[in-house]
Amino acid sequence: MVAPTHLKSLQALELAARLGSLKEAAGILAITPAAVGQRVKALEDYLGRDLLMRGRSGLTPAPALANALVHLRAAFHELDLASEALNLERVHDLHIAAPSDFTELWLAPRLPAFRKQHPAIRFCINGEGDAPMRFAPADCEITFAARREDTDILFRDFVAPVTSPENARRVARFAMRDRLEGFPLLHLDYYRNDLAVLGWPRWVEAHRFRRTAPNRGIRHQRLAPALEAVAADAGVVLCGLALIAEMIDDNRVELPFPIAMGMRTNHAYQARFRADAAVRPQVRRFRQWLQGEAQNTRVWLTQATGKRAWT
Repeated sequence: MVAPTHLKSLQALELAARLGSLKEAAGILAITPAAVGQRVKALEDYLGRDLLMRGRSGLTPAPALANALVHLRAAFHELDLASEALNLERVHDLHIAAPSDFTELWLAPRLPAFRKQHPAIRFCINGEGDAPMRFAPADCEITFAARREDTDILFRDFVAPVTSPENARRVARFAMRDRLEGFPLLHLDYYRNDLAVLGWPRWVEAHRFRRTAPNRGIRHQRLAPALEAVAADAGVVLCGLALIAEMIDDNRVELPFPIAMGMRTNHAYQARFRADAAVRPQVRRFRQWLQGEAQNTRVWLTQATGKRAWT
């Protein structure tokens, strides 16, 4: 049997064409819009032709895709039906969709402990893992967004300036209000939809720092690349502490300013479990474990910041 090497690309293509948006397709696949674009481009490069066109109303199928699109939609519909039919036999598989940063920085480091207790449970997280990929909705969808009634609230975060130990020592030599003048600022779009989180220009103004052009600097969409830049002494970033608790405890990053200068997010990390999946034993075990780990994070945030009621 030949491995379906282009299956993920075809899935991204069908969703982007149907929804008219890389962003909306990315939301369903739990990956970034750039990753969706890369999957589509890989297929276009392989075929040597454009498959999507960008217009005022969004993405539309190119002529080369028009004839194949009806077959793609029918094929993925059949795959969804097959996934649902096989679901009862894959009683030990658990499928999760979550933001990449949450998965990489928070979930992945904790998951080995759960797997040690439950070695028979296999995971597919954002399409990857030891459980086979399927095209039905995830058993558990984790998001960072405005709180919803039908979700388990895991924790809210606390955003504060974070930098490397070396840079923390450098800025400490200056008077408080001058510590950012001339110092590289890293901008993070991760919290752009949370009105409670200040970007650098508003943060500088709120705390009366002296800083020329606080809107300038390298911009990152994700936390992980921004933290890599911080570790390389490239600057200071406004970052949520919950996902980097281990880095803070291990002194790999430091908080160069008083914790009172941080801010609590309005958005929360939350988990939504599909109703039909929530009754399965492995999903119940994971849900209970996830709530316990979230409680540990809330306790850590309280100890680290002195703020309470982190749910």
